[in-house]
Amino acid sequence: MLYAVGDIQGCATALSQLLQRVDFSPSRDRLVVLGDMVNRGPDSLGTLRMLAAFGDAVQCLLGNHDLHALALSQGMRRPHRQDTLAPLLADAEAPRWIDWLRHQPLALQAGGWLMVHAGLPPAWDAEIALREAEAVAERLRAPDWRDFLAVMYGKQPDLWDPQRRGDERLRYAVNALTRIRYVHVADGRLDFELKESADRAPPGLLPWFEVPGRASAGTPIAFGHWSTLGLIDRPALLALDTGCVWGGRLSLACLTPGARRIVQVDCPQACAPGAAASR
Repeated sequence: MLYAVGDIQGCATALSQLLQRVDFSPSRDRLVVLGDMVNRGPDSLGTLRMLAAFGDAVQCLLGNHDLHALALSQGMRRPHRQDTLAPLLADAEAPRWIDWLRHQPLALQAGGWLMVHAGLPPAWDAEIALREAEAVAERLRAPDWRDFLAVMYGKQPDLWDPQRRGDERLRYAVNALTRIRYVHVADGRLDFELKESADRAPPGLLPWFEVPGRASAGTPIAFGHWSTLGLIDRPALLALDTGCVWGGRLSLACLTPGARRIVQVDCPQACAPGAAASR
């Protein structure tokens, strides 16, 4: 079976319960984690240990919280008041986990689905998304990967330009793949301010997956990241961040043809809703 699971964010117990619910076996099944493996929840270290122990049966995408953990580990970011990464970063094997994280991809295709953490800009099709994701992954795997962390953050550029090169192009890809929610309909610029559910969009903004004529419209896409969006289960669109760390549920989708279903487990609240701006 092919499974995809939404944002775990350090909720290792919920992940274990969910995998038991579907009788996950690394010898016969495959699981894709849609990013944000760590942070905000109670056991980021246990989550990484569990996922890494499955070996090649599990593939994990990098989300914004995973990138934050990398930057924090190298002193490139200051801790957020609701970060729960201290046990992970203080672990005797912390260098191993940081190295493991930075070798994970930002997008992949499996079972006919394109899987990303947050989404795609309107101008990107699957080919562009995979190419740009691989460019970022190569930079994070490079010996001088720490240098990229110093320039990875920023809201500019916010508009796709295929002629752009260097760190600015990589920064745009990071923002698109790990932060996108809404875009400006007029020109496709990314919006980094609005984080509410899709029914609260002001004029001129739409969720990335609702933009008319988006280049990826013909591609089945599974993503996480947007906890206020909730579960979306359409034939060619899956949103699987259902707010586990906020007291919601951890959601898993079976994507094997003929066995398509959603499985969920409840998750105790580990983070205060008042921090919605940092979700």
